[in-house]
Amino acid sequence: MTTLYGLNNCDTCKKARKWLERFGVAHTFVDYRDQRQSPETLAGWAKQVGDWDALINKSSTTWRTLPPNRKAPGSDAEWKLLLKEYPQLIRRPVVVTDDGVVTQGFSDNSFKLRFAIRAQDERGSK
Repeated sequence: MTTLYGLNNCDTCKKARKWLERFGVAHTFVDYRDQRQSPETLAGWAKQVGDWDALINKSSTTWRTLPPNRKAPGSDAEWKLLLKEYPQLIRRPVVVTDDGVVTQGFSDNSFKLRFAIRAQDERGSK
């Protein structure tokens, strides 16, 4: 089963959830502000998406209001601490499939590729 991590009030997460429902992709949703992920999980996500910088939404209000010294963590431990304190900094949604593959973000086309939805599948789902 696919797990979608994000925030309940995030519009992009809502769109992703609706898309998964529309195409019949079994999934669970985890609000990572309510169910904090372990530092090891966060490090694993960062590794799969490229690095800590790729995991972070640097256009968010939360990021912009951080003091400058918090915006340049110098170690994995500092990144983990930052995300423990501010889980809303994680770019969303984070999508984890049964095979352990982690991706971030949502778009119709990226989800079609990710979940192998073909044009005939799309016509049947409307």
